[in-house]
Amino acid sequence: MIPMKTLVAGAAMLIAAAQVTPAMAQESSYKPGTVWEAGRIDVLPGQFENYMDWLATSWKKIQELGRAEGVVVEYHVLATNNPRAGEPDLILIVEYKDYLTTAQQEAMRKKVNALLAQDNRSATTASGERGKMREQLGSTEYQELILK
Repeated sequence: MIPMKTLVAGAAMLIAAAQVTPAMAQESSYKPGTVWEAGRIDVLPGQFENYMDWLATSWKKIQELGRAEGVVVEYHVLATNNPRAGEPDLILIVEYKDYLTTAQQEAMRKKVNALLAQDNRSATTASGERGKMREQLGSTEYQELILK
């Protein structure tokens, strides 16, 4: 025969487990959405129009290629109104459908190089040349959390 004390302790443990289980089994109140990258750009004095020209041509072509490939959802160029010291002049925002694998990144890089008639070496050189127009202050990546 099982002592009453043991039965009561066992019943208490079962009740506690039953109270925890539904909460643990509950689905999350959100699901992961698209991935956003926000690049912060400080445009150097006298270079704003030159940098905007590059954005309106090559950068835009790259984003449109990403759209056509189903990688980019949307992109925006935002100007910072009255930037304080250390704040960027521009924010370049690109919304991606999802994270890319290394193989997908390399495939896109090849398509971008073909689009701009460049290779990895000349792309790096061109990026360095843009250093005369802007300073990259870094970028931040976000992922949208879609509430259910």
